[in-house]
Amino acid sequence: MKRVRELMSKDCKTVTLQDNVHEIAVIMAENDIGFVPVVEVEDKTKLIGAVTDRDLVVRGYAQKRPGSCPVSDVMSEALVTVSPDTDAEEAADIMAKHQIRRLPVVEDGRLCGVISLGDLALGNTTGRDAGQALSEISEHSNTNTNTYLQ
Repeated sequence: MKRVRELMSKDCKTVTLQDNVHEIAVIMAENDIGFVPVVEVEDKTKLIGAVTDRDLVVRGYAQKRPGSCPVSDVMSEALVTVSPDTDAEEAADIMAKHQIRRLPVVEDGRLCGVISLGDLALGNTTGRDAGQALSEISEHSNTNTNTYLQ
C-alpha cells in the first residue's frame, strides 16, 4: 500500500496573511492550480488555512470584495489534513467523506505537501481510490457548499 508521502506534491505554492486576493489569483493562474495553502508569516511551513479557486469566487468576487482584500477574508481555517504516513486508500476515503479534492499533508503542524485526487489516480494505488472518491464527491457536491471544511 502506498503512503501519502509517495504521491503528494511537495513543492507547494503558499501565501501568508500579508497577501491579498489578487496575488492568490495570480499564483493560481501562473501555476495552473486551484488550491493555495496559507502559512504563517514568521514560519512559512506552519499551516493556518487554505484558499481554493471556489473561495475566490464565493467569498471574494461574488461578495464584491476587491482584489486588494486580505487573504483572511476568503480563506478557510478548519481544514481536513492527513499525515505523510497516511495510506493512500485512507486519504481517498477522507476525501470522499468530506467531499474534497485536495488534502494538505501536515506533520507536527507543518505543511509537507498537498495530495489531490489526481495524485491518487496517477499513483495507481488500489484502482478504486481516486475513482471512488471522485464519484462520492461528485454525487454530493451540490449539497455541500463548504467542500473543504470539516
